Amino acid sequence: MKKSLLAFLLALASLLSASAQEVEANLVDAVRLYSNGQYKKSLQLLKTLSAAAPEDDAVWYYLALSENALQQGEEAEAALEKAVALDSSNFWYRRMLGRLYLTHGKTKEGTSLYEKLVRDFPGKGDAVYELLDIYLKQREFNKALAALQEIEKQQGTTEEVVRTQYDVLTTMGRQEEGAAILEKFNKEYSSPSILSITGDYYLAEFSDSLAQARYEEALSLDHTYAPALLGLAEVWRHQRRYDDYFNTLEPFFSSQDIPTQTKSMYIGNLTRGIDPKILQNHREGFDRLVDLAGSTHPADSSILSAGGTYYYATGRKEKAGQWLRTAADAFPESIGQTATYVQFLALQENWQELRDRSVAAFNRFHEMAFLDYANMANYQLEDYDAIIGNCQWILSNYPKEKDLCVSAWSMMGDAKHSKGDEKGAFKAYDKALKLNPDYAPVLNNYAYYLSLLGKKLKKAYSMSKKTVEAEPDNATYLDTFGWILHLMGKDLEAKPFFKHAMLYGGKESDVILDHYATVLEALGENDTAAVYRNMAKRLKP
Repeated sequence: MKKSLLAFLLALASLLSASAQEVEANLVDAVRLYSNGQYKKSLQLLKTLSAAAPEDDAVWYYLALSENALQQGEEAEAALEKAVALDSSNFWYRRMLGRLYLTHGKTKEGTSLYEKLVRDFPGKGDAVYELLDIYLKQREFNKALAALQEIEKQQGTTEEVVRTQYDVLTTMGRQEEGAAILEKFNKEYSSPSILSITGDYYLAEFSDSLAQARYEEALSLDHTYAPALLGLAEVWRHQRRYDDYFNTLEPFFSSQDIPTQTKSMYIGNLTRGIDPKILQNHREGFDRLVDLAGSTHPADSSILSAGGTYYYATGRKEKAGQWLRTAADAFPESIGQTATYVQFLALQENWQELRDRSVAAFNRFHEMAFLDYANMANYQLEDYDAIIGNCQWILSNYPKEKDLCVSAWSMMGDAKHSKGDEKGAFKAYDKALKLNPDYAPVLNNYAYYLSLLGKKLKKAYSMSKKTVEAEPDNATYLDTFGWILHLMGKDLEAKPFFKHAMLYGGKESDVILDHYATVLEALGENDTAAVYRNMAKRLKP
């Protein structure tokens, strides 16, 4: 045994016969150990002290703190209860015990203790605020209002008290009483916050003139106060006074003091929520606000993203691309900005840049989704060797990741088939199905390519049947299965599958329409077949 440990244990043993002065000295040591985070040592020392000096309330208090730090909840409660029993006049003992009760789910005991604490120690600490929080969490709103009155009596009327009273009364359905409290405060004090909340109340009640007056009064105190600017702008929007609306919002978007997240959120809500006709009729004004946000915060990612989304949603895709590209280039470390621009490129079918950006993003973040986008671009660019190379990289680096490997073998099979390497494609599909025999994309493609060759139709039938059983509303899978039935001479069985496919997107594919027409012709339904054949012709490039 080490000498230091031996000395520590001997010191603990000697405490049982220690004098009051020695207990005090060792309590100081225990408190020091607790303050330094050495909870086990402080607990060990305090347990011995509690045996040596069971009437010392401070010993029990610090013992409880040590036990609580070590997550010994029941023991901590018991120790605190002893401390409170020894000195019921100690505010901190009782407050800590109340907190423990609440933490351990003893809501009734904790609430009762806090109520007595507030009653016995008026104006002491933040106990009344904590009691208010307890009432609010328990939805004891009448008691919460009483607690607020006590706070107001002790500390005077404050914005925080008034705002909370209004929120509580509103929750209780007593909005008019809440508004009266707001107006009473407005007569005695000047506060942009309370004035804006009052304006919000009147705006919700469709009292635009009263709302306007409160917002304008708030802005006279602080001309860039965001809630008042936004509220007043809503008044003008309700009245369709769009020149005033835009003029009111200009200080909001040009202010350096208003958080950019607030501005980007507003642009996002504007993009999603406003009537498209209004957006179109007043496009110049809305553009001016978005551009103002961009010029005020030219390097802020949230503003750039919101602006790009706005221009994309309003049909200005080239300008949207400029904003999103700026964001992606300005924040290359942001996976979100990069992903947004990559998705934009995919929607725009800008395959070359999509491939370049996706490869760079994959190298930076090592997220497989970017490799999928790169392969999407490679398919469109007919660079099948690049797809095969990417898939081989996945298989080499993630051999134990089953889902990734299934996807890699699947993509490799598709790429090899596109290159005309049917043997290599089928071998890749076999590898994928060995890992996951129910992987529908591979089952479908494998079956369809076999049907095109007119080979192994029974095998193709079995694979395709699994896909329509798994996804009975997938038009592509229904087409493959129906076509295999046709090749097997089962046109009557094939027809319902094509008919079902028409309901789930089949009419958007010239291949599916042609297949259905062929089946109908085989059944002698030539007039109906001609309709679908003509539909297919109109879809062909």
